[in-house]
Amino acid sequence: MTGTFYVAGAGISGLTLALALAKFGATVIVLERSATISEFGAGLQVSPNARKILDNLGLAEALTARGLEPAGIDIYPHRAASPLVTMDLGAAMREAFGAPYAVMHRADLADALYKACRRFANIDILFGVRSWDVVSHARGITISIDEANGQTRMGRGQAFIGADGVHSQTRMKLLDGPSAKYGNRVAWRALVPFDSVAGQIALDKVSVLFGHNYHLVCYPLPHRRQVNLALFAAVKQISKDLGNRPRLPRAFPKGPRIEVLLTAAGESWTPWPLYTVSTPKWHAGNIGILGDAAHAMVPFQAQGAAMGIEDAATLAPLLIREASAEAAFEKYEAMRQKRVARVARTSATNGKIFHMRWPFSLARNLGIQLQGSRGHLRRLAWLYGYEVPVTPPADGTLHYPSALR
Repeated sequence: MTGTFYVAGAGISGLTLALALAKFGATVIVLERSATISEFGAGLQVSPNARKILDNLGLAEALTARGLEPAGIDIYPHRAASPLVTMDLGAAMREAFGAPYAVMHRADLADALYKACRRFANIDILFGVRSWDVVSHARGITISIDEANGQTRMGRGQAFIGADGVHSQTRMKLLDGPSAKYGNRVAWRALVPFDSVAGQIALDKVSVLFGHNYHLVCYPLPHRRQVNLALFAAVKQISKDLGNRPRLPRAFPKGPRIEVLLTAAGESWTPWPLYTVSTPKWHAGNIGILGDAAHAMVPFQAQGAAMGIEDAATLAPLLIREASAEAAFEKYEAMRQKRVARVARTSATNGKIFHMRWPFSLARNLGIQLQGSRGHLRRLAWLYGYEVPVTPPADGTLHYPSALR
């Protein structure tokens, strides 16, 4: 079923879907409210399950140039002078899952996707779109678009897909879905120069530092000569102005390493409240959603973007091969919802584990130590080893290689 598809949102999920559809010969019109491609935040982890998809879309060279394959993840318990364990990445991930595990700047991935999309004459990205109105009917969708210049564009297509993020208008208005739920946590993000943190963390690895009711993740970004700092802390109520510096519990000393990292960022932190989305309804007629619009999750397994990328790679061939968009959306839901729910549960559990207080943190640390440097390769094989089926099964059942069951 080739033809024209409308995608709301020029973020990572939306651009991946546009690129995947265009490679099948479909015409794709992407609607973006911002004036340019823009990705909030800094660090982004691209795990093998997502990297395989992006490589197949022709992005391997661009991602290699802009990303880093960390040698491992250094885990620091509260106030520890040295890592409790280093979880192997690098060659170990390639050997286990056939693709690299990389970190990069979110804007660099968005830019790589955008440049790839621009090479396709059948992808049109409209920036500065004020609003849109969509009606689903038996033969597809009819859409009215209010453009940046004040003019209104009318169009028809096979389907409308909302990749418009955690506060998705597609989910809430067109599908009558729920609002996103605030989870009493805020992510504080900052970028600091390499030199400002040298000697505190390894600049060829990811570092995770545990605290009481917070944790700090550090991603090296050699392409930019910067390190991304992402500090996740409990904040019960969101005020209009959260300030530009993380608020951490005063009852527990942070330790010298955390202090140096916090000081390196100074007053340059940007707060980002963490919302989640849970809805069983991912489509109605010829209108559907994917990525954060369908299943925003906490970032404690670093899989939010990866799940959106998997969504796009699953949905695109279904929209092309199925007799109708509605049938494609139904199979897409059946193929994705259980897996995404499992990833969301894993992420939520990690958040509780990362923020444990003493004495429970002692059991956590022992468990991490016993797992060793490669335990995560077995424990998370179901996640990193997953591959989107080339030909989606008719019953929507997920099929894994026998080694990953």
